[in-house]
Amino acid sequence: MMRQRQLCLVVAFHTTAAAMATEALCRRLGLAGKLISVPRQVTSDCGIAWSAPPELREILEARLADAGVETAGFYEIVV
Repeated sequence: MMRQRQLCLVVAFHTTAAAMATEALCRRLGLAGKLISVPRQVTSDCGIAWSAPPELREILEARLADAGVETAGFYEIVV
């Protein structure tokens, strides 16, 4: 049985440290998401990205900026 394709928010990073900081921040704040390998559709200096529900985009953008976590971009893709 094939998996249902769904829209997903992918946050790319320049460094692995930023990806790990995002995971720690989201866990602390109780925000859904997980670390993934960067999908082919996304360009990134780091091989790790954060995947989250697209409805969390504004919250993630604000919280990561507040925490000083530098991102390489926010992408909404179907996976």
